[in-house]
Amino acid sequence: MKTLVVIPTYNEIDSLPRTLAALDTWAPAAHVLVVDDGSPDGTGEWADRHAESDSRVNVLHNSVKSGLGGAYLAGFRWALARDWDIVCEMDADGSHRARDLPQLLAAVRDGADLAIGSRWVPGGAVVNWPRNRHLLSRGANLYANVLIGLGVSDATAGFRAFRRETLETLDLEDVESTGYCFQIDMTRRVKEAGLRIAEIPVTFVERELGESKMDGDIINEALVRVARWGVQRRGRQLRGLARR
Repeated sequence: MKTLVVIPTYNEIDSLPRTLAALDTWAPAAHVLVVDDGSPDGTGEWADRHAESDSRVNVLHNSVKSGLGGAYLAGFRWALARDWDIVCEMDADGSHRARDLPQLLAAVRDGADLAIGSRWVPGGAVVNWPRNRHLLSRGANLYANVLIGLGVSDATAGFRAFRRETLETLDLEDVESTGYCFQIDMTRRVKEAGLRIAEIPVTFVERELGESKMDGDIINEALVRVARWGVQRRGRQLRGLARR
């Protein structure tokens, strides 16, 4: 199954070369699409030069900074316009280990419509995270599960593999989430479509190079959107009861 790994970048010139080298080792048959949001540090230009000598690497430049969600949606559209069977999400900063990617691909080949690299299932782990990040991630997943009933241990995880048909089923033009809430949003849509989600234990490693993009605006977006989806879900449940 032809595999494309979509890697969004913004100021990842130090970490991106390491990530691509790791993919060469652990997933040599996979191709890569770097989606750069106009990095001022030259990440996009470096990726262009690298792609000239590596036919498996492609580069897509966003004219305006569109955030994580916008970068992935651009990558998905690019992939669906071509003949990729599996489309993956992966961070450029080294937190997602390329050595874990074959397990996600195997889950899709075995029938999963979406395979999530999960930190919070048995066998999953995080390395070098401060306590506040543990609490934030655990709390975000609990919040999402209580309000919208995902039944997924790590809905915020950004290391994923989608079957092509999964992305074709979803209305990508309707997705408005831009930050890390994008991952919850996509999980919700796959779940509501009745598709199969598999969680694969992975080890998440805190970045060694560059700076985290997590900020208050990203957290607030997730809080507000998840609350709205929770209200919509409860409304559907009440309408269903009223029709009985």
